Amino acid sequence: MAAPNGDKRKRKQFGNRFLTDPSRLFQHNAWDNVEWSEEQEASAQAKVQENSLEFISQEQQDAYEINASKYWDDFYKTHENGFFKDRHWLFTEFPELASNQYDSENGIHVPVDPLGNDQPISLRNCSGNRLDDGQPEASDSGTNNCNITHQLQIEDDTVAQKPGERQLRTGDFPGSSATYRILEVGCGAGNTVFPILQTNNDPGLFVYCCDFSTTAVDLVKGHPDYDDSRCFAFVHDLCEEETPFPMPDESVDVVVLIFVLSALLPEKMQCVINRLHRLLKPGGMILLRDYGRYDLAQLRFKKGQCLADNFYVRGDGTRVYFFTQDELDLLFSTAGLEKVQNIVDRRLQVNRGKQVTMYRVWIQCKYCKPPRPSNDRTSQGEMISHSPL
Repeated sequence: MAAPNGDKRKRKQFGNRFLTDPSRLFQHNAWDNVEWSEEQEASAQAKVQENSLEFISQEQQDAYEINASKYWDDFYKTHENGFFKDRHWLFTEFPELASNQYDSENGIHVPVDPLGNDQPISLRNCSGNRLDDGQPEASDSGTNNCNITHQLQIEDDTVAQKPGERQLRTGDFPGSSATYRILEVGCGAGNTVFPILQTNNDPGLFVYCCDFSTTAVDLVKGHPDYDDSRCFAFVHDLCEEETPFPMPDESVDVVVLIFVLSALLPEKMQCVINRLHRLLKPGGMILLRDYGRYDLAQLRFKKGQCLADNFYVRGDGTRVYFFTQDELDLLFSTAGLEKVQNIVDRRLQVNRGKQVTMYRVWIQCKYCKPPRPSNDRTSQGEMISHSPL
């Protein structure tokens, strides 16, 4: 399948619009990689220190944890699908989610780079280098990918398996016949999953999406674009380790976490990443975008809303954590994932009508599950078939 044609359909990745002339501040809605002055950094630290002087009582914190799904249910009952916009920027920052094309030479499907680069992104290694000529791509370009490794590995495994093993490998679970599986965790009302389904028309694609809000999942299932032949939405609490996923371990190519991990209790985050690591195929990838330390949202919290260091509760009872790059790197590396990308997006957003500036801090990550050693490949089908459903 071909990449989108025409410059009008291409989006620039973040990090490409720089404010070099302060007089042009209100000419655009946003500016990328804005450097903070020492004074601005100190002011942000002071605000966080001030709003973190007192923590909410443990009894109240326990109540927020126990009633977490209720608060999110109430959120989606109030806003339905009108709060978040569809995330069409996903395919620029995460080309792994975009349309696939068939590579006849290798006999595999590989993702197309929507930025228009002339080589499929999966023909580059995890460090961002092109595999044909060794010329490096920009390490923060957002087009790094490990898919060539695990796609070829799957081809090898299929050849090595006996007919009975192949049947076990493609057992009876939603999306079992798919060749490329994406799981979106914390799907909300579908602002990520439906752009994926609308943009990626690969016939081998299957998208799973889950949320622990029943209301959110009902909104997804009631969407006119919901197609259970290409998508499976389900209620799931990531923090409940004993609750099985509807798909087996090592069956998912990409896991998407968009402003989701930050909503969890910090001490449960490692367990969640470990669980998602087990779902990934060797060579599969976790894609994350979430709140960074000193984001505007953190600075706006008042006294009495702090649960723990850098962890707050909003007025509606939902919670949010603000990460550093090192914290996220530790979570992913502890789970056995390898870093492909871990960058900070310091963005200056502008309200041109009100002449207001807003400093946002987000972190974007890609972490890859290491490929299986070659001498361990023949057991992959058996491992998947015996995973709990």
